[in-house]
Amino acid sequence: MIFRRFFRRTTPEPHVQEGLRKSRRGIFREIVALFDRSAIDDELFDDLEALLIQADLGVETTQALLDQLRARIRREGITDPAQARELLRQEMIALLEQATRNRRVKIYQRGVPFVTLVVGVNGTGKTTTIAKLAKYHQDRGRNVLLVAGDTFRAAAIDQLKVWGERLGVPVISHAPGADPGAVVFDGLQAAFNRNYDILLIDTAGRLHTKYNLMEELKKIRRVIQRQVPDAPQEVLLVIDATTGQNGLAQARLFTDAAGVTDIAIAKLDGTAKGGIAFAIARELGIPISYIGTGEKVTDFAEFDPETYVDALFFDDEEAA
Repeated sequence: MIFRRFFRRTTPEPHVQEGLRKSRRGIFREIVALFDRSAIDDELFDDLEALLIQADLGVETTQALLDQLRARIRREGITDPAQARELLRQEMIALLEQATRNRRVKIYQRGVPFVTLVVGVNGTGKTTTIAKLAKYHQDRGRNVLLVAGDTFRAAAIDQLKVWGERLGVPVISHAPGADPGAVVFDGLQAAFNRNYDILLIDTAGRLHTKYNLMEELKKIRRVIQRQVPDAPQEVLLVIDATTGQNGLAQARLFTDAAGVTDIAIAKLDGTAKGGIAFAIARELGIPISYIGTGEKVTDFAEFDPETYVDALFFDDEEAA
């Protein structure tokens, strides 16, 4: 195939490649196939616009991406559609990299717990993402403590305890209905007393009103900062990839409430679209730091823009 001459591609980790299979063999296969024609014309851009919006990039992000693509094609005098496809790949990577430039350097110090406050709507895969993040830190030699701060749902506490047992990670919890701030306080005390490196705090995903949610998260932050002034060093919003543009609305709400610093996109293996990452990067500017690509606790990776785009564009044998 002619486009092999132009694409310089990365080799995604196997679970990333597998996790994005639905997207790669769905809409993104159609996007790649659009360029298998003899000329670059208006019909190509019209079809590309429709597919990018269908892939969950959203109207504004799609338009910005196409404007950049058209400008580069004119500026570089590109006439070969296969070369235009490579420019699209490059522009999609550049769009994602704009947000990753804002990613904070994470400093892990012995004796000072690195506190991650995990937020997100119930059902997004938040608790499973916490377990995956715990495993991620364990694999890097860090000891981890979990805090069951979602005291509004007994199931959330139980689920976190189950994951803690599987991973051999202690869980600080109170009875359902307890004050989340009190649970977080106990978690911080335990982290200091037992010299834990990483403290992962689950939080409620749904309260009765936006105001209640914001106030609860602000209260938790105050509890944390009384003991660790620079914490939480990471406020991680978990977004379900299958929710599409609704994920943006969630991101805005939680950013207002909790000061989100990083985003984890969960359930990427469950969507045939995969474009929400681009909309998040452009419209929010919040770094996407992690992606969840399956049900296993190891189906989790740091987000890399080039690897992500190549896993969407190239099938298994082409990514090798």
